[in-house]
Amino acid sequence: MTPADLSRCVVRAVRCAVADGELAAGAAVPERVVVERTRPGGVGDYATPVAFQVAKAARCAPRDVADVLARRLGAEPGIERVEVTGAGFLNFVLPAPSAAAVITDVIVRDIAIRDVRGGAAHVVPADESGLGLRERVVRRSVLRLLCVQGGVADGTLLDSPAGAPVAPVAKRDGDIVARYGADAACWAMLAVPARETPSFSDALLHQGEANEFFRVRYAHARSRALVRNAHQLGFHQEPGDVDDAPALLRLLADHPLVLEAAAHHRAPERLVRSLVELADALLDFQYRVLPQGDEKPSAAHRARLALAEAAGTVLAGGLALLGMDAPERL
Repeated sequence: MTPADLSRCVVRAVRCAVADGELAAGAAVPERVVVERTRPGGVGDYATPVAFQVAKAARCAPRDVADVLARRLGAEPGIERVEVTGAGFLNFVLPAPSAAAVITDVIVRDIAIRDVRGGAAHVVPADESGLGLRERVVRRSVLRLLCVQGGVADGTLLDSPAGAPVAPVAKRDGDIVARYGADAACWAMLAVPARETPSFSDALLHQGEANEFFRVRYAHARSRALVRNAHQLGFHQEPGDVDDAPALLRLLADHPLVLEAAAHHRAPERLVRSLVELADALLDFQYRVLPQGDEKPSAAHRARLALAEAAGTVLAGGLALLGMDAPERL
């Protein structure tokens, strides 16, 4: 079971509990359940507050709802353990993700993101009059996230599309697009929550590891270079087991949850943080992808190449949802 499957599984458990009378007939069954990575020091791998959503209509305590759902979900194949904590939080432990399953999920998701990117005109608000630069950037990114989650069918703006008041760019920063370029300026505007004032510095122009924006685009370019170099060596990517990239695999498996949470909370900065983590994991992993010295390409190299390419695809898709390009060469 992937983390994205877990979200759907929880929805199904609520629906079945209502149908079987374990929860009141009037209990609301959410269309989507946000499952997020457990914070450091928390219980399990993932957690959801869905019991709090259901409890009011079910006319019982969130803890009781969580206990009902935990019994059902504990019997689901692919879930190692379910635990209820606090007033009714559901916490899950899942087995380590399969590289082949993760790569398949990346390919399917990339199709949806490319559809949004290809129809960019449909996810730009029809009326942006009176909006400042940063508000336009945040609103457009939120709309793309909602579209890729299926939350906005035609690009129509919902009420308060940014989710919170948007702090403008400080006047002292002047024309940030002219100074830093559109993509770097967008990165800085989206890297912090909408209510916070973004900061700009010449670090945005620096092509080095201290610049997170550069690292993300560089990691994407490296993934494409690895594919080109492998082809020159006479081998291609082929999904398979990869046992030396647990951090990269987990980040890729978690990415659907990141997109869902970013859309749900209307918080593009969540996607920004995830892309930085993914880029760093890929840059660390890249040295194990190609054969070294007299090594011959093996099944392990082909599997690692497939994983690196999938990571690059996720980085490109994430940048597109933020409204930025992903160059193949830097």
